[in-house]
Amino acid sequence: MALALYRKYRPATFAEVVGQEHVTTPLVNAVDGGRINHAYLFSGPRGCGKTSSARILARSLNCEQGPTSTPCGTCASCVALAPDGPGSLDVIEIDAASHGGVDDARDLRERAFFAPVSSRYKVYIVDEAHMVTTQGFNALLKVVEEPPEFLVFVFATTEPDKVLPTIRSRTHHYPFRLVPPTTLRGLLEKTCAAEGVQVEPTVFPLVVRAGGGSVRDSLSILDQLLAGAGPEGVTYASAVGLLGVTDDALLDEAIDALAATDAPGVFRAVDRVVEAGHDPRRFATDLLDRLRDLIVLDAVPDAGGNGLLDCPPDRLDLMVQQARALGSATLSRLADTVHAGLTDMRGTTAPRLLLELVCARMLLPAPDDAGTGALQRLERLERRLAIGGVPEAGAGPAAVAAAPVREPARPEPPRAEPARPEPARPGPAREVPAAAERGSAARREYVRPSQRGAQPAPGAVPPAAPAAAPAAAAAPAAAPAPAPAPAAADDWPETAQPGAGPSRPAPAPAAAAASDDWPETAQPGSAPRVRRPHRPPRGPARAWSAGSPTSRCHPSRPTTRTGRTRPSPRPRARPRPGSPSRGRRPHPRVPRPSPRPPRAAASRPRWCPPTRPAPGEPARAG
Repeated sequence: MALALYRKYRPATFAEVVGQEHVTTPLVNAVDGGRINHAYLFSGPRGCGKTSSARILARSLNCEQGPTSTPCGTCASCVALAPDGPGSLDVIEIDAASHGGVDDARDLRERAFFAPVSSRYKVYIVDEAHMVTTQGFNALLKVVEEPPEFLVFVFATTEPDKVLPTIRSRTHHYPFRLVPPTTLRGLLEKTCAAEGVQVEPTVFPLVVRAGGGSVRDSLSILDQLLAGAGPEGVTYASAVGLLGVTDDALLDEAIDALAATDAPGVFRAVDRVVEAGHDPRRFATDLLDRLRDLIVLDAVPDAGGNGLLDCPPDRLDLMVQQARALGSATLSRLADTVHAGLTDMRGTTAPRLLLELVCARMLLPAPDDAGTGALQRLERLERRLAIGGVPEAGAGPAAVAAAPVREPARPEPPRAEPARPEPARPGPAREVPAAAERGSAARREYVRPSQRGAQPAPGAVPPAAPAAAPAAAAAPAAAPAPAPAPAAADDWPETAQPGAGPSRPAPAPAAAAASDDWPETAQPGSAPRVRRPHRPPRGPARAWSAGSPTSRCHPSRPTTRTGRTRPSPRPRARPRPGSPSRGRRPHPRVPRPSPRPPRAAASRPRWCPPTRPAPGEPARAG
């Protein structure tokens, strides 16, 4: 039975450990300087050399020529502790995943005080130390804190946070890391050369990517490829089919379709992935890796030469063209979309559906409400302008001169409208008689309606005065001023002519004041007039006649000093039914009794009571 590659090529010295120089260098200095601690803690990902480094440390401590960082490899201890050696009784490896209980810890504590059989140090290597229970760590706490001089503990774990803090504080902690791709590829090429198997150069990136930085995982994958290789060696096609990774041809087809916004091409590539039996999640992962490489190439054009990318030169040229065709903004948005889609694919029952939805979102930058969608559209416009060509700086004026220049539209002159004659305002002509009427101090006499037809109306307006002639001559000849209409004798409102300006109402003449002593309205600008109070005619009795000044007042109503009737008190309004009264409780409405039927007229005359005669007057006979 063939030995596995990760066991066959396990390092035997600190110099053979690859990719962990930050750990091996301090350990070498500590061993050579004689500053050896009683407990160490090695942490890091799986397959990065924690257990191998612990064995190398035990071999270096127990070498007959040591302690030394370079074991001789010929003494009994070095031969027993070799990668393919039988082992030593003084170096005990414990798998804490199956021996992490308190009973196992007590057993280890009891055996730890026994001296080594044939070696200088008794070394306990506790693998997967995070699996030890809290009670087990508490049982080991005293012996780890104060061990014998010949006892050394080495704890190896992938999760150092789960180790009891009291244990972790009593150890020297050395964190291990993943191996870089370049270092790991060199190790794989050396292993293939030692095995004598021909491997195509395009296979190594697949193995490195599948190993994920773990040396043991990468060697296991390479061992599988070498085991299934034919006479021609390990080919790219066989590696792709065996590892289940997406073919570069499918990735190139999908990238070119996305760059050209070719929706049928993108969905055709997805269909080919599914028809080939590949996992849609793996295709999305490989597509995200390709987008990452294109982003790096777009930012760093010489990324292939400085070790940022590990791919052959022919593939590098094709990827550079793809990065230029897409642009940095588009690549960034596509990578974000695929990453979000991968998060949604976890635990889904329809990975193909989600993959197609991710492709649809990548093809449509418009629905993206973030700034990346706008940057992608702007970048696409700039690329189209660059492809179509931009006019040079020297050809700018010539192109501008050759282009037809449109004259600005001239505004049309405003059309002259015929002047409309402005009608004359008869206001000044009407103010003259009003002023003349205001000058007269005589008061009008009361004229009965039956006598108004015989006498001239006192309020008639006399003909226009000569002073109004200049105002009439100033008006245009085309529109003669209309003659003022004579005021009606009954003081009705005057009818204005159409088109005439608002005329000022003529003030009522002073003679028109009635003799009923009503207050008179004063005109603006006129002098205040002193009115005398009305005095009723003297006599033994005041007659209420129609012609008297107080005939308009009812005799039963009290009058004021000026003769005006005092207003009667306003009747109090009854509250509406249903509305609340003000401060009073609503009184129930009592229905009125029906009126009595009229009595029949009596045939005999109505009896009147006798009147008592006045003193000195003879009594009337029966």
